[in-house]
Amino acid sequence: MLEKLLLVFAWTSFIVTIVWIVAPVFAFADYSLRPTPLAVGTLLLAVGLWLLYRSHADLGTNWSITLEVRQNHTLVTRGIYQTIRHPMYLAFLVFAAGQALVVPNWLVGPAYAVAMTLLIALRIGPEEQMMIEEFGDDYRVYMATTKRLIPRVW
Repeated sequence: MLEKLLLVFAWTSFIVTIVWIVAPVFAFADYSLRPTPLAVGTLLLAVGLWLLYRSHADLGTNWSITLEVRQNHTLVTRGIYQTIRHPMYLAFLVFAAGQALVVPNWLVGPAYAVAMTLLIALRIGPEEQMMIEEFGDDYRVYMATTKRLIPRVW
């Protein structure tokens, strides 16, 4: 149930941006966009999209929107997964930071960042536990040689 609520919250935060674009519902929280946040935010959006692409490409058929181990699921430790265990979550956070900078609205800009931070905070532990249960010592060794989200840091 928590998993479904988190996914609904995440999608809702994404849809809020689309609503902001097409309707003046959140116009009361708009502010002027400056060139530097726009440039930095655009770069972060691009990096986030690239990380998401790379994560999906390296995972292949092992990817799932929900926390589950599928039949013939394998432990992926190649590509971007050589460096960090959760590059897709990092992609969401980088993209969210970019959105917060390029959407000039105090509510809509950071909405996706709030949702992704909550989703990741509540999901990363159970996901790693699921992987330990499925892959045992292989996953523990993988954990010992990689960081969760930030290469060589955390």
